[in-house]
Amino acid sequence: MSAAGTKTFAAVDLGASSGRVMAGRVGPDTLHLTEAHRFANRPVRLPEGLRWDILGLYGGILDGLRAAGPVDSVGIDSWAVDYGLLDADGALLGNPVHYRDARTEGVPEQVWATVPPGDLYRATGIQYASFNTLYQLVAARKTPQLSSAARLLLIPDLIAYWLTGEQGTELTNASTTQLIDPRTGDWNHDLADRLGIDLALFAPLRRPGDPAGALLPAVQEQTGLPGPVPVTAVGSHDTASAVAAVPAGRGERFAYLCTGTWSLAGLELDAPVTTEASRAANFTNELGIDGTVRFLRNVMGLWLLQECMRTWGREDVTPLLTEAARAPALRSVVDAAAPEFLAPGDMPERIAAACRATGGPVPRSPGEIARCILDSLALAHRRAIHQAQRLADRAVDVVHIVGGGARNALLCQLTADACGLPVVAGPAEAAALGNVLVQARAHGLPGDLASARELIVRTQSSTRYEPSGDPAAWEAAARRTEGAHPLSS
Repeated sequence: MSAAGTKTFAAVDLGASSGRVMAGRVGPDTLHLTEAHRFANRPVRLPEGLRWDILGLYGGILDGLRAAGPVDSVGIDSWAVDYGLLDADGALLGNPVHYRDARTEGVPEQVWATVPPGDLYRATGIQYASFNTLYQLVAARKTPQLSSAARLLLIPDLIAYWLTGEQGTELTNASTTQLIDPRTGDWNHDLADRLGIDLALFAPLRRPGDPAGALLPAVQEQTGLPGPVPVTAVGSHDTASAVAAVPAGRGERFAYLCTGTWSLAGLELDAPVTTEASRAANFTNELGIDGTVRFLRNVMGLWLLQECMRTWGREDVTPLLTEAARAPALRSVVDAAAPEFLAPGDMPERIAAACRATGGPVPRSPGEIARCILDSLALAHRRAIHQAQRLADRAVDVVHIVGGGARNALLCQLTADACGLPVVAGPAEAAALGNVLVQARAHGLPGDLASARELIVRTQSSTRYEPSGDPAAWEAAARRTEGAHPLSS
Protein backbone atom coordinates (compact mmCIF):
# COMPACT_ATOMS: atom_id res chain seq x y z
CA MET A 1 0.00 0.00 0.00
CA SER A 2 2.64 2.56 1.05
CA ALA A 3 6.35 2.69 1.81
CA ALA A 4 7.43 2.07 5.39
CA GLY A 5 6.37 4.92 7.65
CA THR A 6 3.94 6.41 5.13
CA LYS A 7 0.23 6.06 4.47
CA THR A 8 -1.89 6.88 1.44
CA PHE A 9 -5.11 8.90 1.61
CA ALA A 10 -7.70 9.63 -1.06
CA ALA A 11 -8.93 13.23 -1.14
CA VAL A 12 -12.21 13.72 -2.95
CA ASP A 13 -12.17 17.44 -3.79
CA LEU A 14 -15.25 18.82 -5.55
CA GLY A 15 -15.02 22.32 -6.97
CA ALA A 16 -17.75 24.35 -8.64
CA SER A 17 -16.37 23.64 -12.12
CA SER A 18 -14.54 20.32 -11.71
CA GLY A 19 -13.99 17.46 -9.32
CA ARG A 20 -10.91 15.40 -8.66
CA VAL A 21 -9.71 12.47 -6.61
CA MET A 22 -6.15 12.94 -5.38
CA ALA A 23 -3.96 10.31 -3.76
CA GLY A 24 -1.77 11.75 -1.01
CA ARG A 25 1.19 9.83 0.37
CA VAL A 26 2.08 11.17 3.83
CA GLY A 27 4.85 10.46 6.31
CA PRO A 28 6.85 12.45 8.87
CA ASP A 29 8.86 14.12 6.07
CA THR A 30 6.78 13.10 3.08
CA LEU A 31 3.79 14.76 1.46
CA HIS A 32 3.27 13.80 -2.16
CA LEU A 33 0.03 14.39 -4.06
CA THR A 34 -0.92 12.57 -7.26
CA GLU A 35 -4.01 13.22 -9.35
CA ALA A 36 -5.85 9.92 -9.76
CA HIS A 37 -8.81 11.25 -11.75
CA ARG A 38 -10.30 14.60 -12.73
CA PHE A 39 -13.79 15.10 -14.07
CA ALA A 40 -16.02 17.99 -15.10
CA ASN A 41 -18.71 19.44 -12.87
CA ARG A 42 -21.35 20.65 -15.31
CA PRO A 43 -24.58 21.92 -13.76
CA VAL A 44 -27.76 21.25 -15.70
CA ARG A 45 -30.54 23.75 -16.35
CA LEU A 46 -33.87 21.94 -16.06
CA PRO A 47 -37.33 23.48 -16.55
CA GLU A 48 -37.55 23.92 -12.77
CA GLY A 49 -34.17 25.61 -12.46
CA LEU A 50 -30.39 25.11 -12.19
CA ARG A 51 -29.33 21.79 -10.66
CA TRP A 52 -26.12 19.95 -9.84
CA ASP A 53 -25.50 16.69 -11.69
CA ILE A 54 -24.83 14.90 -8.42
CA LEU A 55 -25.05 11.42 -9.96
CA GLY A 56 -22.43 12.31 -12.55
CA LEU A 57 -20.19 13.63 -9.77
CA TYR A 58 -20.65 10.44 -7.75
CA GLY A 59 -19.75 8.37 -10.79
CA GLY A 60 -16.59 10.44 -11.23
CA ILE A 61 -15.72 9.87 -7.56
CA LEU A 62 -16.07 6.10 -7.91
CA ASP A 63 -13.87 6.19 -11.01
CA GLY A 64 -11.33 8.24 -9.08
CA LEU A 65 -11.26 5.90 -6.10
CA ARG A 66 -10.73 2.99 -8.47
CA ALA A 67 -7.83 4.84 -10.10
CA ALA A 68 -6.32 5.83 -6.74
CA GLY A 69 -5.73 2.23 -5.76
CA PRO A 70 -5.42 0.93 -2.17
CA VAL A 71 -5.74 3.73 0.39
CA ASP A 72 -5.78 4.01 4.18
CA SER A 73 -8.71 6.44 4.30
CA VAL A 74 -10.99 8.62 2.18
CA GLY A 75 -11.98 12.25 2.88
CA ILE A 76 -14.43 14.49 1.02
CA ASP A 77 -14.60 18.26 0.60
CA SER A 78 -16.69 20.45 -1.69
CA TRP A 79 -18.22 23.85 -2.12
CA ALA A 80 -20.55 25.09 0.64
CA VAL A 81 -24.24 25.82 1.31
CA ASP A 82 -25.91 23.35 -1.11
CA TYR A 83 -27.56 20.12 -0.01
CA GLY A 84 -29.53 17.03 -0.97
CA LEU A 85 -32.79 15.93 0.61
CA LEU A 86 -33.48 12.29 1.50
CA ASP A 87 -36.79 10.55 2.18
CA ALA A 88 -37.41 8.26 5.15
CA ASP A 89 -35.79 5.37 3.27
CA GLY A 90 -32.64 7.38 2.53
CA ALA A 91 -33.42 7.91 -1.15
CA LEU A 92 -32.47 11.21 -2.77
CA LEU A 93 -35.43 13.51 -3.51
CA GLY A 94 -34.23 15.11 -6.75
CA ASN A 95 -30.97 16.68 -7.86
CA PRO A 96 -29.59 19.29 -5.43
CA VAL A 97 -30.38 22.89 -6.33
CA HIS A 98 -27.41 24.97 -7.52
CA TYR A 99 -26.59 28.03 -5.41
CA ARG A 100 -26.74 30.19 -8.56
CA ASP A 101 -30.39 29.24 -9.07
CA ALA A 102 -32.80 32.16 -8.85
CA ARG A 103 -35.10 30.67 -6.21
CA THR A 104 -33.75 32.83 -3.38
CA GLU A 105 -34.46 36.15 -5.12
CA GLY A 106 -36.39 38.30 -2.65
CA VAL A 107 -36.05 35.72 0.14
CA PRO A 108 -33.49 37.61 2.27
CA GLU A 109 -35.96 40.48 2.65
CA GLN A 110 -38.57 37.99 3.89
CA VAL A 111 -36.12 36.65 6.47
CA TRP A 112 -35.10 40.13 7.60
CA ALA A 113 -38.75 40.96 8.33
CA THR A 114 -38.58 38.31 11.06
CA VAL A 115 -34.90 38.51 12.03
CA PRO A 116 -33.27 41.88 11.21
CA PRO A 117 -29.88 41.67 9.48
CA GLY A 118 -27.99 42.89 12.55
CA ASP A 119 -29.58 40.23 14.77
CA LEU A 120 -28.90 37.56 12.15
CA TYR A 121 -25.23 38.50 11.96
CA ARG A 122 -24.72 38.62 15.71
CA ALA A 123 -26.32 35.18 15.99
CA THR A 124 -24.30 33.47 13.25
CA GLY A 125 -21.40 35.71 12.17
CA ILE A 126 -22.11 34.76 8.55
CA GLN A 127 -21.90 37.25 5.71
CA TYR A 128 -24.87 38.14 3.57
CA ALA A 129 -25.09 35.98 0.47
CA SER A 130 -28.47 35.41 -1.13
CA PHE A 131 -27.67 31.70 -1.61
CA ASN A 132 -26.87 30.83 2.02
CA THR A 133 -28.50 27.59 3.13
CA LEU A 134 -30.79 29.49 5.49
CA TYR A 135 -32.30 31.44 2.58
CA GLN A 136 -32.49 28.30 0.44
CA LEU A 137 -34.51 26.55 3.16
CA VAL A 138 -36.89 29.48 3.51
CA ALA A 139 -37.30 29.53 -0.28
CA ALA A 140 -38.06 25.79 -0.24
CA ARG A 141 -40.64 26.06 2.52
CA LYS A 142 -43.91 24.22 1.67
CA THR A 143 -42.39 22.64 -1.44
CA PRO A 144 -43.22 18.94 -1.91
CA GLN A 145 -39.56 17.94 -1.68
CA LEU A 146 -38.86 19.67 1.62
CA SER A 147 -42.20 18.55 3.02
CA SER A 148 -41.31 14.94 2.17
CA ALA A 149 -37.73 15.11 3.44
CA ALA A 150 -36.57 13.17 6.47
CA ARG A 151 -32.92 14.23 6.21
CA LEU A 152 -30.85 17.07 4.76
CA LEU A 153 -27.21 16.36 3.92
CA LEU A 154 -24.73 18.97 2.70
CA ILE A 155 -22.96 17.91 -0.49
CA PRO A 156 -19.82 16.29 1.06
CA ASP A 157 -21.97 14.56 3.68
CA LEU A 158 -24.27 13.24 0.95
CA ILE A 159 -21.31 11.70 -0.86
CA ALA A 160 -20.03 10.23 2.42
CA TYR A 161 -23.48 8.73 3.05
CA TRP A 162 -23.54 7.03 -0.34
CA LEU A 163 -20.06 5.65 0.29
CA THR A 164 -20.67 4.43 3.84
CA GLY A 165 -24.40 4.33 4.61
CA GLU A 166 -23.77 6.60 7.63
CA GLN A 167 -25.09 10.14 8.03
CA GLY A 168 -23.41 13.15 9.63
CA THR A 169 -22.98 16.90 9.23
CA GLU A 170 -19.38 18.13 9.22
CA LEU A 171 -18.93 21.33 11.22
CA THR A 172 -16.80 23.55 8.95
CA ASN A 173 -19.38 23.20 6.19
CA ALA A 174 -22.31 23.43 8.61
CA SER A 175 -20.96 26.79 9.74
CA THR A 176 -21.68 28.21 6.26
CA THR A 177 -25.40 27.42 6.51
CA GLN A 178 -26.03 30.54 8.64
CA LEU A 179 -27.56 28.30 11.28
CA ILE A 180 -24.51 27.69 13.53
CA ASP A 181 -23.44 29.83 16.48
CA PRO A 182 -19.70 30.38 15.83
CA ARG A 183 -19.01 30.89 19.53
CA THR A 184 -20.39 27.51 20.61
CA GLY A 185 -19.84 25.48 17.43
CA ASP A 186 -23.41 24.20 17.71
CA TRP A 187 -26.74 24.86 16.03
CA ASN A 188 -28.49 28.12 16.86
CA HIS A 189 -31.85 26.68 17.90
CA ASP A 190 -33.42 30.04 18.77
CA LEU A 191 -32.73 31.42 15.29
CA ALA A 192 -34.01 28.27 13.58
CA ASP A 193 -37.19 28.34 15.67
CA ARG A 194 -37.86 31.98 14.77
CA LEU A 195 -37.60 31.13 11.07
CA GLY A 196 -39.47 27.84 11.21
CA ILE A 197 -36.46 25.75 10.17
CA ASP A 198 -36.45 22.20 11.53
CA LEU A 199 -32.91 21.43 12.68
CA ALA A 200 -33.91 17.78 13.12
CA LEU A 201 -33.44 17.52 9.35
CA PHE A 202 -29.68 17.72 9.90
CA ALA A 203 -27.65 14.66 10.89
CA PRO A 204 -25.49 14.87 14.05
CA LEU A 205 -22.49 17.17 13.83
CA ARG A 206 -19.01 15.82 13.11
CA ARG A 207 -15.69 17.60 13.43
CA PRO A 208 -12.61 17.32 11.20
CA GLY A 209 -10.79 14.12 12.08
CA ASP A 210 -13.89 12.29 13.32
CA PRO A 211 -14.65 8.87 11.82
CA ALA A 212 -17.40 8.97 9.19
CA GLY A 213 -17.90 5.26 8.57
CA ALA A 214 -16.29 2.78 6.20
CA LEU A 215 -16.81 2.02 2.54
CA LEU A 216 -19.80 -0.23 1.97
CA PRO A 217 -19.08 -3.66 0.48
CA ALA A 218 -20.84 -2.64 -2.73
CA VAL A 219 -18.61 0.45 -2.99
CA GLN A 220 -15.52 -1.66 -2.41
CA GLU A 221 -16.64 -3.94 -5.19
CA GLN A 222 -17.26 -1.00 -7.56
CA THR A 223 -13.89 0.60 -6.82
CA GLY A 224 -11.80 -2.52 -6.35
CA LEU A 225 -10.46 -1.22 -3.04
CA PRO A 226 -9.51 -3.86 -0.48
CA GLY A 227 -11.15 -3.18 2.84
CA PRO A 228 -11.92 -2.13 5.31
CA VAL A 229 -11.48 1.48 4.11
CA PRO A 230 -12.46 4.14 6.65
CA VAL A 231 -13.95 7.44 5.60
CA THR A 232 -12.68 10.33 7.73
CA ALA A 233 -14.41 13.69 8.23
CA VAL A 234 -12.11 16.47 7.02
CA GLY A 235 -12.64 20.21 6.65
CA SER A 236 -15.44 19.36 4.25
CA HIS A 237 -15.88 22.94 3.13
CA ASP A 238 -13.11 23.15 0.56
CA THR A 239 -12.03 26.53 1.89
CA ALA A 240 -11.50 25.05 5.35
CA SER A 241 -9.24 22.41 3.84
CA ALA A 242 -7.44 24.96 1.66
CA VAL A 243 -6.74 27.32 4.57
CA ALA A 244 -5.36 24.39 6.58
CA ALA A 245 -2.82 23.94 3.77
CA VAL A 246 -1.58 27.54 3.75
CA PRO A 247 2.24 27.17 3.98
CA ALA A 248 2.65 29.69 6.79
CA GLY A 249 5.53 29.47 9.22
CA ARG A 250 4.84 29.07 12.92
CA GLY A 251 3.89 32.50 14.28
CA GLU A 252 3.79 34.14 10.83
CA ARG A 253 1.34 37.04 10.47
CA PHE A 254 -0.48 36.22 7.25
CA ALA A 255 -3.60 36.79 5.23
CA TYR A 256 -4.83 34.20 2.78
CA LEU A 257 -6.55 34.14 -0.58
CA CYS A 258 -8.20 30.89 -1.60
CA THR A 259 -8.63 31.40 -5.31
CA GLY A 260 -10.61 29.53 -7.91
CA THR A 261 -14.16 30.05 -9.05
CA TRP A 262 -14.40 32.24 -5.94
CA SER A 263 -11.76 34.29 -4.18
CA LEU A 264 -12.00 34.03 -0.40
CA ALA A 265 -9.85 36.62 1.29
CA GLY A 266 -9.24 36.92 4.98
CA LEU A 267 -7.49 35.98 8.21
CA GLU A 268 -7.32 32.97 10.51
CA LEU A 269 -8.52 33.95 13.97
CA ASP A 270 -9.11 32.34 17.35
CA ALA A 271 -12.56 33.89 17.84
CA PRO A 272 -15.29 35.37 15.63
CA VAL A 273 -15.69 39.08 14.94
CA THR A 274 -19.41 39.92 14.92
CA THR A 275 -19.33 43.70 15.23
CA GLU A 276 -21.63 45.97 13.28
CA ALA A 277 -18.62 47.24 11.33
CA SER A 278 -17.80 43.66 10.32
CA ARG A 279 -21.38 43.06 9.21
CA ALA A 280 -21.44 46.29 7.20
CA ALA A 281 -18.24 45.18 5.44
CA ASN A 282 -19.89 41.77 4.78
CA PHE A 283 -17.25 39.62 6.46
CA THR A 284 -18.05 36.09 7.50
CA ASN A 285 -16.93 33.92 10.41
CA GLU A 286 -16.72 30.32 9.23
CA LEU A 287 -15.31 27.60 11.43
CA GLY A 288 -11.99 26.01 10.53
CA ILE A 289 -9.61 23.27 11.59
CA ASP A 290 -8.67 22.96 15.29
CA GLY A 291 -11.21 25.50 16.51
CA THR A 292 -10.00 28.33 14.27
CA VAL A 293 -12.27 30.90 12.64
CA ARG A 294 -11.99 31.82 8.97
CA PHE A 295 -12.69 35.55 9.01
CA LEU A 296 -13.11 36.33 5.32
CA ARG A 297 -15.10 37.87 2.53
CA ASN A 298 -16.24 36.24 -0.69
CA VAL A 299 -15.17 37.88 -3.94
CA MET A 300 -16.58 36.65 -7.23
CA GLY A 301 -13.19 35.23 -8.27
CA LEU A 302 -12.07 33.63 -11.51
CA TRP A 303 -15.71 32.82 -12.24
CA LEU A 304 -15.70 36.14 -14.10
CA LEU A 305 -12.97 34.93 -16.44
CA GLN A 306 -14.42 31.42 -16.71
CA GLU A 307 -17.79 32.78 -17.84
CA CYS A 308 -16.14 35.10 -20.38
CA MET A 309 -14.19 32.19 -21.82
CA ARG A 310 -17.37 30.13 -22.04
CA THR A 311 -19.07 32.98 -23.93
CA TRP A 312 -16.12 33.31 -26.29
CA GLY A 313 -15.78 29.56 -26.78
CA ARG A 314 -12.15 29.64 -25.60
CA GLU A 315 -10.65 26.83 -23.53
CA ASP A 316 -6.94 27.73 -23.27
CA VAL A 317 -6.38 30.54 -20.79
CA THR A 318 -2.64 30.94 -21.50
CA PRO A 319 -2.87 33.11 -24.67
CA LEU A 320 -5.63 35.14 -23.04
CA LEU A 321 -3.39 35.95 -20.08
CA THR A 322 -0.62 36.96 -22.49
CA GLU A 323 -3.04 39.37 -24.16
CA ALA A 324 -4.13 40.66 -20.74
CA ALA A 325 -0.53 41.32 -19.69
CA ARG A 326 -0.10 43.57 -22.75
CA ALA A 327 -3.32 45.52 -22.13
CA PRO A 328 -3.18 48.89 -20.33
CA ALA A 329 -3.11 48.55 -16.54
CA LEU A 330 -6.05 49.83 -14.46
CA ARG A 331 -7.72 51.39 -17.50
CA SER A 332 -11.07 49.68 -16.85
CA VAL A 333 -12.07 48.35 -13.43
CA VAL A 334 -15.31 47.11 -11.87
CA ASP A 335 -16.48 45.99 -8.44
CA ALA A 336 -15.67 42.27 -8.66
CA ALA A 337 -18.05 41.52 -5.78
CA ALA A 338 -21.08 43.14 -7.44
CA PRO A 339 -24.21 40.94 -7.38
CA GLU A 340 -24.88 41.37 -11.10
CA PHE A 341 -21.94 39.06 -11.81
CA LEU A 342 -23.34 36.11 -9.82
CA ALA A 343 -25.57 34.39 -12.38
CA PRO A 344 -24.39 32.55 -15.49
CA GLY A 345 -24.74 34.42 -18.77
CA ASP A 346 -23.01 36.90 -21.05
CA MET A 347 -20.25 38.04 -18.72
CA PRO A 348 -18.36 40.24 -21.25
CA GLU A 349 -21.48 42.32 -21.77
CA ARG A 350 -22.15 42.63 -18.04
CA ILE A 351 -18.59 43.81 -17.48
CA ALA A 352 -18.97 46.34 -20.30
CA ALA A 353 -22.25 47.53 -18.78
CA ALA A 354 -20.62 47.97 -15.37
CA CYS A 355 -17.87 50.07 -16.94
CA ARG A 356 -20.41 52.21 -18.80
CA ALA A 357 -22.41 52.71 -15.58
CA THR A 358 -19.38 54.23 -13.84
CA GLY A 359 -18.36 56.33 -16.84
CA GLY A 360 -15.12 54.41 -17.31
CA PRO A 361 -13.59 53.19 -20.56
CA VAL A 362 -15.27 50.06 -21.90
CA PRO A 363 -12.90 47.16 -22.64
CA ARG A 364 -13.46 45.73 -26.10
CA SER A 365 -11.07 42.89 -26.90
CA PRO A 366 -10.86 39.65 -24.91
CA GLY A 367 -7.41 40.70 -23.69
CA GLU A 368 -8.73 44.05 -22.43
CA ILE A 369 -11.68 42.37 -20.72
CA ALA A 370 -9.40 39.80 -19.08
CA ARG A 371 -7.12 42.61 -17.84
CA CYS A 372 -10.16 44.44 -16.46
CA ILE A 373 -11.15 41.28 -14.58
CA LEU A 374 -7.67 40.64 -13.14
CA ASP A 375 -7.12 44.28 -12.14
CA SER A 376 -10.58 44.29 -10.54
CA LEU A 377 -9.92 41.06 -8.65
CA ALA A 378 -6.63 42.45 -7.35
CA LEU A 379 -8.50 45.54 -6.13
CA ALA A 380 -11.13 43.37 -4.44
CA HIS A 381 -8.36 41.34 -2.78
CA ARG A 382 -6.76 44.58 -1.57
CA ARG A 383 -10.03 45.90 -0.14
CA ALA A 384 -10.84 42.65 1.68
CA ILE A 385 -7.37 42.20 3.16
CA HIS A 386 -7.08 45.84 4.26
CA GLN A 387 -10.53 45.72 5.86
CA ALA A 388 -9.91 42.36 7.54
CA GLN A 389 -6.82 43.75 9.26
CA ARG A 390 -8.71 46.79 10.47
CA LEU A 391 -11.83 44.91 11.64
CA ALA A 392 -9.87 42.19 13.46
CA ASP A 393 -7.18 44.59 14.70
CA ARG A 394 -4.48 42.33 13.30
CA ALA A 395 -1.66 43.37 10.98
CA VAL A 396 -0.24 41.01 8.36
CA ASP A 397 3.16 40.85 6.70
CA VAL A 398 2.44 38.51 3.78
CA VAL A 399 -0.45 37.26 1.66
CA HIS A 400 -0.64 33.55 0.83
CA ILE A 401 -2.49 32.68 -2.37
CA VAL A 402 -3.56 29.05 -2.58
CA GLY A 403 -5.84 27.21 -4.99
CA GLY A 404 -6.07 27.39 -8.76
CA GLY A 405 -5.35 31.12 -8.90
CA ALA A 406 -1.85 30.46 -7.53
CA ARG A 407 -0.95 29.31 -11.06
CA ASN A 408 -2.00 32.68 -12.51
CA ALA A 409 1.25 34.65 -12.30
CA LEU A 410 -0.34 37.88 -13.53
CA LEU A 411 -3.09 37.77 -10.90
CA CYS A 412 -0.54 37.01 -8.17
CA GLN A 413 1.69 39.93 -9.18
CA LEU A 414 -1.25 42.31 -9.47
CA THR A 415 -2.46 41.25 -6.01
CA ALA A 416 0.99 41.97 -4.55
CA ASP A 417 1.00 45.36 -6.27
CA ALA A 418 -2.52 46.22 -5.12
CA CYS A 419 -2.02 45.12 -1.51
CA GLY A 420 1.50 46.51 -1.17
CA LEU A 421 2.50 43.20 0.43
CA PRO A 422 4.57 40.20 -0.68
CA VAL A 423 2.49 37.37 -2.11
CA VAL A 424 3.49 33.72 -1.71
CA ALA A 425 1.65 31.63 -4.30
CA GLY A 426 1.04 27.93 -3.87
CA PRO A 427 0.13 25.21 -3.42
CA ALA A 428 -2.47 25.14 -6.17
CA GLU A 429 -4.09 21.94 -4.85
CA ALA A 430 -4.42 23.33 -1.33
CA ALA A 431 -7.89 21.93 -0.65
CA ALA A 432 -6.76 18.39 -1.48
CA LEU A 433 -3.61 18.82 0.63
CA GLY A 434 -5.57 20.07 3.63
CA ASN A 435 -8.02 17.20 3.17
CA VAL A 436 -5.15 14.68 3.14
CA LEU A 437 -3.40 16.20 6.16
CA VAL A 438 -6.53 16.07 8.34
CA GLN A 439 -6.90 12.38 7.43
CA ALA A 440 -3.22 11.79 8.16
CA ARG A 441 -3.53 13.35 11.62
CA ALA A 442 -6.57 11.19 12.35
CA HIS A 443 -4.58 8.11 11.35
CA GLY A 444 -1.34 8.61 13.24
CA LEU A 445 0.57 11.64 11.91
CA PRO A 446 1.52 13.58 15.07
CA GLY A 447 1.42 17.35 15.53
CA ASP A 448 -0.83 20.37 15.48
CA LEU A 449 -2.00 22.56 12.59
CA ALA A 450 1.28 24.49 12.62
CA SER A 451 3.20 21.21 12.32
CA ALA A 452 1.11 20.19 9.33
CA ARG A 453 1.89 23.53 7.69
CA GLU A 454 5.59 23.06 8.35
CA LEU A 455 5.36 19.78 6.43
CA ILE A 456 3.79 21.67 3.51
CA VAL A 457 6.57 24.27 3.59
CA ARG A 458 9.18 21.49 3.46
CA THR A 459 7.57 19.49 0.70
CA GLN A 460 5.57 21.84 -1.57
CA SER A 461 6.89 24.50 -3.94
CA SER A 462 5.76 28.12 -3.93
CA THR A 463 6.55 31.36 -5.76
CA ARG A 464 7.09 34.74 -4.09
CA TYR A 465 5.95 38.00 -5.71
CA GLU A 466 7.19 41.33 -4.36
CA PRO A 467 4.99 44.43 -4.74
CA SER A 468 5.94 46.80 -7.54
CA GLY A 469 4.26 49.50 -9.60
CA ASP A 470 2.69 52.77 -8.49
CA PRO A 471 0.82 52.62 -5.15
CA ALA A 472 -0.94 55.89 -5.97
CA ALA A 473 -2.41 54.39 -9.14
CA TRP A 474 -3.85 51.48 -7.16
CA GLU A 475 -5.23 53.88 -4.56
CA ALA A 476 -6.96 55.91 -7.28
CA ALA A 477 -8.36 52.77 -8.91
CA ALA A 478 -9.61 51.54 -5.53
CA ARG A 479 -11.60 54.74 -5.07
CA ARG A 480 -13.26 54.14 -8.45
CA THR A 481 -14.66 50.74 -7.39
CA GLU A 482 -15.45 51.26 -3.70
CA GLY A 483 -18.86 52.23 -2.46
CA ALA A 484 -20.88 51.07 -5.45
CA HIS A 485 -22.35 48.16 -3.46
CA PRO A 486 -22.56 48.70 0.31
CA LEU A 487 -22.54 44.98 1.06
CA SER A 488 -19.34 44.39 -0.88
CA SER A 489 -17.30 47.50 -0.28
